[in-house]
This record gives sequence, structure tokens and C-alpha cells, in this order.
Amino acid sequence: MERAAIIERTGGPEVIAWRDVELPTPGPGEVRLRHGAVGLNFIDTYHRGGLYPLPLPSGLGVESAGTIEAVGEGVAGWAAGTRAGTFTGALGAYATARNVAADQLVAIPDAVDDRTAAALLLKGATAAMLVEQCARVQPGDVVLVTAAAGGVGHLLVGWLKAAGATVIGTVGSDAKAARAKAAGADHVLRSGDGVADQVRALTGRTGVAAVLDGVGKATWDQALASVRRRGLIVSYGNASGPVEGVALGQLARRGSLFVTRPTLFDYAATAAERQALAGRVWAMLAAGAIVPEIGQTFALEDAAAAHRAIEARTTQGSTVLMP
Repeated sequence: MERAAIIERTGGPEVIAWRDVELPTPGPGEVRLRHGAVGLNFIDTYHRGGLYPLPLPSGLGVESAGTIEAVGEGVAGWAAGTRAGTFTGALGAYATARNVAADQLVAIPDAVDDRTAAALLLKGATAAMLVEQCARVQPGDVVLVTAAAGGVGHLLVGWLKAAGATVIGTVGSDAKAARAKAAGADHVLRSGDGVADQVRALTGRTGVAAVLDGVGKATWDQALASVRRRGLIVSYGNASGPVEGVALGQLARRGSLFVTRPTLFDYAATAAERQALAGRVWAMLAAGAIVPEIGQTFALEDAAAAHRAIEARTTQGSTVLMP
């Protein structure tokens, strides 16, 4: 008998319930994946809270790492005993094991343990997408990263440095400033009023080539005021709430700015795209450009406590749930 999380209504962390599940034999095109570790991501809180509406009842979580136990009919390229992970597809990673579509799997190298893989897959793929495909950062670019000590933020810092960029990071505490510096940030600023003025001062009044912002509503005006003429704002998260009421005329007045609101799943829509993104994550990990900073772990069935911690912004780096 397996254990799996379920939500029957949206709301706070208290809506996460646990139930016993008896998994059937994997169907055609499916495998059974035994989870060694499960990743916690902000998108999980959006699903749970209703910001991203779901048909209910629903499972939670997309990111997991583990070992294939059984393979269904028609599955090619995967076998029992093979290690694999997920960071897209149907929700339900908050479970001890589950049946998943084989085309959602990505390979995990022998040198990467489950805990590290669960900390890096979704966040690392997000960093790859943001730096290499959305912002297309070039050597010499100056880039502003909000929440630079967070789960995605600290990976962005390392990735940007490997791309030859100068990185300005914002953080909410002295401890997080030290972590952003350790990740490679050239300049670290405390979040709040005055950030844009400091960014302008650091860039000779020019502004940054790109803003990579996972905070959302609270930092939208800061982003507008920090980016250079014809620069790019990549708003990829809603930690403080979604950005709403965007007036396109602001983009003209601020210097013909570009804005995109990407979601990873549009950049990982096919098996080939998923494998390519995962491959970039493993390559950057092997090169030492990114570090699997696991700031905290929770028991799998303590997921509600983990949600409270990430929403209170008391976490640092990545958070992993352990079955």
C-alpha cells in the first residue's frame, strides 16, 4: 500500500490530506516510479491555493526522483531498476510511488543521488529556460535576479555567471545576502524601496539588460525602473502575488521594453525538450556552475509544514520532501 497526498478543495496548507493507495499494474506507456525524494516548488502552493485552478480532487507535486519498479506495455528505453525523475506531467509527485507516463521521465546520472535530483530538476530546468531561451543572456550583460538566495534564484546566479553575465541579486536578509554572494552574485541588495536607484547607480544609470523576477506583484514596479532601454523583464513567478493590470504604455515610456511571462511547461512540452533541459542541468552541475543547495528537508507527510515555510519565505535554497 502506498501513501499519496490529495486535495479535495483549495485553500491553505491544511487542505493537504493523505490516503492509502493501491497502485495497479502500470498501463500501456506507463512505468511505476518508486520515489526516493520529492521536490517542493512554489507552483505546488499555486495549485493548492487555487491560483492555478485544478479539477478536484487532485494530487499535488510534479517533481520527483527515484527508481523504476515496473514497466507497462509498449514502453521503450526504460527498464525496471533504472533511475529516473519527473518535473512535468500529471500532478501526484507527493506520494511514495506512482504510475507515470514514460514519456514524462528524464534520466538521472549515476553520480546524482535522488535527493539532489529532486532539488534540481524543476528549478534547474527553469534556470536553463530563463537564461538560455527566454533572456538569451550574452557575455557582458548585466542581469537583476530577485530572490537571489531562493530555490531558483541561487541557481540563476550560478548559471548567469557561467554565461559571462554580471549579476545583481536582491534578498530579504543578511543571511540570504551571504548565500547569494556564495552563489556568485557580483552585487547583492536588500529587497525593498530604493533597489531601482541602486541598480541604476551600479550600471552607470543605464539599467540592466534583463530582470529575472520570481517575486511578482511586489517587485513589478522595481523591475520596470531597473531595466535599460529595449531591455527585457522576465516575470516567472508569483511569490508575492500575480502581476495584474499591466499598462502597455508603460513599456513605451520606460524605453520600449520587452516583457514575457513564461511557464516552464511551454518550454518542456515534448520528451525531447524535457531531456534537453535535464541534460543542461546535469552538465551545469558537473561543471560546478550550479550547486544543489538543499536548505531544508521535511518528511513527505509533513508537506503542509513545508508549504507554510516556503510561503513565509523562511526557506533558503531548495526544499526536499523525503518519503
